[in-house]
Amino acid sequence: MPLRILLADDHVIVRQGLKALLEREGFEVVGEASDGHEALQMAETVRPDVVVLDLSMPLLNGLDAAQGILRANPRVRTILLTMHTEDHQVVKALQVGIRGYVVKTQAAEDLVQAIREVSQGRVYLSPGISEVVVEGYLAKADLPPDPLTPRERQVLQLVAEGKTTKEIAALLGLTVKTAESYRTRIMEKLEIHQTAGLVRYAIRRGLVQP
Repeated sequence: MPLRILLADDHVIVRQGLKALLEREGFEVVGEASDGHEALQMAETVRPDVVVLDLSMPLLNGLDAAQGILRANPRVRTILLTMHTEDHQVVKALQVGIRGYVVKTQAAEDLVQAIREVSQGRVYLSPGISEVVVEGYLAKADLPPDPLTPRERQVLQLVAEGKTTKEIAALLGLTVKTAESYRTRIMEKLEIHQTAGLVRYAIRRGLVQP
């Protein structure tokens, strides 16, 4: 039986290109999601073997979507597609259980191999990434810890995308008061007290694209 793949990327043309590539290689694409929330829901209904997630997606980024998917079904293999090669991004992805980290500029060559590797229980990193991670560990670089919980990162991403507190509450199924308290807590934790500063932080962390 062919491996069942779920693709999540907010660009239709990217999904179409990846789907054509994967089907040509004998994989079965069982679903396509345009944001992290949709990927979470689809992963539960279509039961894929491997989920390929773009890191920078609206509403819920690929990293946090992967965490949610793995909590619901730890046997699913997840691969992150990204433009980011910073140490902290790569190490964070590996820490949460993502098994493949593929740089978008090399996606066509790397993705097929990544899917085959992770489906066998191995970890796959794009060639340039492997060097970054190894160098980071060898240098014993202090990777900046992320002080936010997954839910706080989700709220931060929505703030950075320009959503109002009322819109955030509706999207996450919270009361407006709870959404506001999340926002206040994020500002206190990060010691950032203006929305522009939160946006800059979210961009640095790869939660949104500039």
